[in-house]
Amino acid sequence: MWKSVAAAPADSILGLTEAYKNDPNPHKVNLGVGVYMDNTGTTPILQCVKDAERILLGVEQSKSYLPISGDPQFGRQIQRLVFGEGSDIITNDRAATAHSPGGTGGLRIGAELIKRFRPEAATWISSPTWANHRGIFTAAGFPIKEYPYYDAASKGLRFEDLLATLNQVPAGDVVLLHACCHNPSGVDPDEDQWQKIAAVAADRGWLPFLDFAYQGLGVGIEADRTAVTAFAATGVDFFVASSFSKNFGLYNERTGAITVVSPTAEEKNIALSHLKATVRVCYSNPPAHGGLIVKTILSEPTLEAHWRQELAAMCGRIVAMRQALVDGLAARGVNQDFSYIKRQKGMFSFSGLADETVAWLRECKAIYVVGGGRINVAGLTSANIDYVCDSIAEALRQD
Repeated sequence: MWKSVAAAPADSILGLTEAYKNDPNPHKVNLGVGVYMDNTGTTPILQCVKDAERILLGVEQSKSYLPISGDPQFGRQIQRLVFGEGSDIITNDRAATAHSPGGTGGLRIGAELIKRFRPEAATWISSPTWANHRGIFTAAGFPIKEYPYYDAASKGLRFEDLLATLNQVPAGDVVLLHACCHNPSGVDPDEDQWQKIAAVAADRGWLPFLDFAYQGLGVGIEADRTAVTAFAATGVDFFVASSFSKNFGLYNERTGAITVVSPTAEEKNIALSHLKATVRVCYSNPPAHGGLIVKTILSEPTLEAHWRQELAAMCGRIVAMRQALVDGLAARGVNQDFSYIKRQKGMFSFSGLADETVAWLRECKAIYVVGGGRINVAGLTSANIDYVCDSIAEALRQD
């Protein structure tokens, strides 16, 4: 079967991680892989997660299947997290949530569901976007188009161009949006801009699909839902894919959710029936453990308070590392202004480093950065920040 088939290309980011692991340089630094790391360079298990697992170990009595859409209490707690206490969407029962295998699974299930009922639709993605977005929606059968997003010159948002393009998107098409902490740029619309984007969606009739992978890692849990709140206020249909890999540290548990928001409870029930049918033919029902951890934490006030504290500390560390990188480069007399890195949000940053600089850092300093200059700010620590700043400064002096 495979004799005449060429091998698939390796994933660029995971391939970079493999090269990092095999590098013998004792000073090596991985700024490529998209996982949160603490100040020791470790991706930690949160204490609230360990506490929840102890509770589950004591009460669990069966390994039987979960319902197709997951534990009902999980769904309720995810809606409270995504939309906020007292949201009209919750009080009027307008959302259907299914527990998915990670945020990626949520995106794919949402894509499969939309494709079934809008077979002629295209999906619009930001330029640039997370590389897997294109693959997920292409695999579901969508033609892909792009809308302007990042301005390399200003290191900011091309908002007027973005809005003009979204005003031309045909009714029925899908527009995929990063709800916060845009990956890879770290540049987000502000509250007023989100309201304008939501108003265009309501006016034009395209379907918003929000990828909400980093709630709590931008500014905070409530502030990071600004985009969701803007679309909720319009009353339109929209989708939200949630990931709990980053904000709960549950990377290998593959825990996420897909939420379908409808104008009425009656329409929500119809959407839920087809959401379940889509899940049934893709993976039948979700893996239990990660979802039960999230449900347990969000259902116990003490555990939730502890999680919020741990998440706030993670967010604060990322902000501190942004500041340290900018200050460190300035202190070394680098001519380029890197202050925009402090304005970006979340784990990722378009650093502004050219591909030639990225290649030199890898070859000469064992500092691994994704092509295009995207860095994972959480890969910076108090132990490596001086080495990274020294190396970047050296590289830029050679330009």
